[in-house]
Amino acid sequence: MGVAYSVVEVDHFNTFFVQLSPQIYIKGNKRHRKPRFLVREKHQKGFLVVENEKAAVINKLLSDPVNPTANNWEIITVKDPKRRLSLCSSGYSEGPDYQEEVEDALPVLSDDSQLFEDHHLEKLTAHMPVWTQVHPWQLVYSTAIHGSSLKTLYRNMAGLESPVLLVIKDTHKKVFGAFSSDPFKVSKYCYGTGETFLFSFNPDFQAYKWSGENSYFVGGNLESLQIGGGGGGFGLWLDSDLYHGSSFSCPTFNNESLSTKEDFIIQDLEVWTVQR
Repeated sequence: MGVAYSVVEVDHFNTFFVQLSPQIYIKGNKRHRKPRFLVREKHQKGFLVVENEKAAVINKLLSDPVNPTANNWEIITVKDPKRRLSLCSSGYSEGPDYQEEVEDALPVLSDDSQLFEDHHLEKLTAHMPVWTQVHPWQLVYSTAIHGSSLKTLYRNMAGLESPVLLVIKDTHKKVFGAFSSDPFKVSKYCYGTGETFLFSFNPDFQAYKWSGENSYFVGGNLESLQIGGGGGGFGLWLDSDLYHGSSFSCPTFNNESLSTKEDFIIQDLEVWTVQR
């Protein structure tokens, strides 16, 4: 049985919740369960997915008559967290007809992937932000199509503002990669958020979420792309030719090496992004 979830619709949810219930949501505590956001613009309202046990506490807070802000909130039940919300319909409305549609289909891909299949995608989407599951995914870079060049990879992502999914297959036929909250770019400083994570199908699926120990999520220059770090090695490192790579345990994700060896040769590489 899956864990039941509820969706809370509210403006500035985090501020309200942290002030009224700090014992449940404490910023900076790496052991806390950070709520996942379902973002959909509608009268400047937002959505947040929380576990059923948290929903009971929130419902109590919303019933407090001395808190006028609570009048702007609403809790909506989501029956199955493994299904994805379909909130793209223009007929989405409030009142009695205010409901979510769920379906078993995986996120739609604009192209056929050469590196992963539906069972890979099913594992990955369970760890990505909920809102990314209700939008189609577009292939923005592939070594099979665009050649092997980190510079081209950066160029193809210029102007993007959506998260990206990096998938790699090495010469040992191992599939692994990273989900980045931000598109890859050349930057003097590290960027990204705690939604970034590493993953590996080597051979079983393993996701390495943010540990909270540092914020070295993603770094990029013309010589290399780095994801995770802080311990003398990167969680995932790729060279400028997208040929050589390496994966070491790092404090950012407390991960194991993503491939069978810490140094590997890239056979194929794809990067996907969400179409908002």
